[in-house]
Amino acid sequence: MDRSYQGSYSGASPVAVIRDPHWQRSARRARLLAWLSLAYMAAEGAIAITAAVIAGSVALLGFGLDSAIEGLASVIIVWRFTGTRTWSETAEARARKAVAVTFFLLAPYIAYDAAAALIARDHAETSWLGIGLSVASLIVMPALGVAKRRLGARLGSAATAGEGTQNLLCAYLAAAVLAGLLANTILGWWWLDPVVALGIAALAVREGTEASLDPPHDRVRKQSPRHVSPAGERSWPAH
Repeated sequence: MDRSYQGSYSGASPVAVIRDPHWQRSARRARLLAWLSLAYMAAEGAIAITAAVIAGSVALLGFGLDSAIEGLASVIIVWRFTGTRTWSETAEARARKAVAVTFFLLAPYIAYDAAAALIARDHAETSWLGIGLSVASLIVMPALGVAKRRLGARLGSAATAGEGTQNLLCAYLAAAVLAGLLANTILGWWWLDPVVALGIAALAVREGTEASLDPPHDRVRKQSPRHVSPAGERSWPAH
């Protein structure tokens, strides 16, 4: 039975993750959810760009293009849990850093899109297709995000948890787009969508910064000397 030390997501001391059959099922589930997310992101992106062209909406266009960036995180998780990489801590570290990079790709694009909409005073036409897509994403993305974050904790995989956080950011962005479309249609508040999107961009930067840092157990390994027991077994200093 394989046992590895992983940091908890609350900053607590490292805890042992036992890679038993239950862990293996969770790894397969994480890969399956990543595939499902990738399929949804492809459909979401295509529909959003189509709706953006019809309505002339910069926000919807950004929402569609963001789907491609968010889909990269799903590709990374599929790679992480395929073949012998499933058991590799090196693959986990690489996947975690790659997912962190996608946050930094996402944030400036959202910010640029929002700033451009504010400067141009973009008044998009009503898009019921865009409204329907936003509602669908508000239903699907939180469910995927919460499930992946739970799997990430169960697997000791910060990369999986990070992908889940991206799904939650997608839900926040969908809420912003929906609010902007409805506010523009009903109240004429065209500026609401880009203003909320700027806040989401700042949140993406924060999440990317946290994801790029070493997990607690890695920092312990780098900073603390290991003790060797009389039997020759290595152990970590007590906390």
